[in-house]
Amino acid sequence: MPDKLAAAQAVFFIALLCSASAIDFAKRIVPNWISIAIATVSILDFTPVKMLGILVALPFLAAAIFCGGMGGGDIKLMAACGLVLGLPKGLLATTAGLSLLLLYVAVYRIICKVQGREAQSAFPLAPFLSAGCLLAYFI
Repeated sequence: MPDKLAAAQAVFFIALLCSASAIDFAKRIVPNWISIAIATVSILDFTPVKMLGILVALPFLAAAIFCGGMGGGDIKLMAACGLVLGLPKGLLATTAGLSLLLLYVAVYRIICKVQGREAQSAFPLAPFLSAGCLLAYFI
């Protein structure tokens, strides 16, 4: 039975992260229902130690408070993903997602510079965080 629960969790987690990415890309918002659904999915393969995974959202919260430019949806998304992943994999997800964003922005800015056009300054974060979460989930 645990294998079936883990498989169900994986399917829902993937679907919800894809939804978060698509919505954030199109509308620049991560709806609360997605974070709530991901937190609910964490019950399917729950262990108490995974509760510490919520801490992966703290750097995002600090960045939003002190630097601005980040929405609460990204913070809630990472808190919910932390419940699914636990702290070690949550930190891996955060590092991978932010590294992917950094790589994307660097390449994007180089291309804009070569083409002589203005680069945008804001990017949706959920697609990159989702990719990091999926990478961490399946490692």
